[in-house]
Order: sequence, then structure tokens, then C-alpha cells
Amino acid sequence: MSIEESVLEKIRALPPEKQQEVLEFVEFLYQRSVTKQPSRSLKGLWADLNVDITEEDIAEARRELWGGFPREV
Repeated sequence: MSIEESVLEKIRALPPEKQQEVLEFVEFLYQRSVTKQPSRSLKGLWADLNVDITEEDIAEARRELWGGFPREV
């Protein structure tokens, strides 16, 4: 008897509420085992929009955003 057949046999012997618990656990295990798609970089996301942002543009935006933020002394 294969593992799949053995598992199915035991699941069928359980009451419906326990079968539901097994299903939820299997779904949990499945989600953990699924490989996640690598996230795309922002540059890749806007590549077709003809946006050209340099490191200096980002640094300037940070200075503008955080320039007035109080610093600990």
C-alpha cells in the first residue's frame, strides 16, 4: 500500500470535523512548500515607462524627505 493510499484510508475513517482539520493542515504544509516567485525590482517594474531615476535622484529625495526630521544628539 502506498503512502497516499494509507493516508486516504485513515482520513476516510475520521469524522468530518477531523477531516476538515486534516485538510487545513495539508493546505498549511502545501503553502510552506510552494516556492515563492522572486520579487521584481522597482527598476524592472517601471522599465516600460521610460523612467530614469539615478542614485543622486534617490539621495536628493531622501534629503528632502528626512532633512527636517529631528535627530538625537
